Amino acid sequence: MKRPILLHPDPRLKKVAEPVPDLSDALRALADDMLETMYDAPGIGLAAPQVGQGVRLIVLDCIKEEGEAPRPLVMFNPKIIAASDEMSSYEEGCLSIPDQYGEVTRPSEVTVNWIDRDGAERSEDMAGLWSTCVQHEIDHLDGTLFIDHLKPLRRQMITRKMVKLKRELARG
Repeated sequence: MKRPILLHPDPRLKKVAEPVPDLSDALRALADDMLETMYDAPGIGLAAPQVGQGVRLIVLDCIKEEGEAPRPLVMFNPKIIAASDEMSSYEEGCLSIPDQYGEVTRPSEVTVNWIDRDGAERSEDMAGLWSTCVQHEIDHLDGTLFIDHLKPLRRQMITRKMVKLKRELARG
């Protein structure tokens, strides 16, 4: 089931998400809903707070090549346990901040630990777009948006545009 994506500014996007103590069928269903919502948007990552759920759950799939098989990842309680000293910059966007982009610099490679949908502990080294995406989504779990990495003036400009967009959407 597709879920509505919260738009910035929304106080729920700034809250730190709670760890998932135990996997349940409801949490697996939430993960499935989030994948459906992400693919439909379309996006490459989505965090539970973006659909109004304050739990540490992200989904991502950075496969964008035509004809290449999708690689959906469901991560409960994801945690970056190592990051490279080498940095890389990407122009990031966000489903909660549609049509707004900004250059964000992050570690170019990270090692991530998480629990998968079957309850197994997983670990993976990620680089390139996967690294950027997983860091962006984990930021959401900590109440941080990509615009929080931008200069204050740029962040304020994007926030003003989003307030205007939300007003227009509310008017219908």
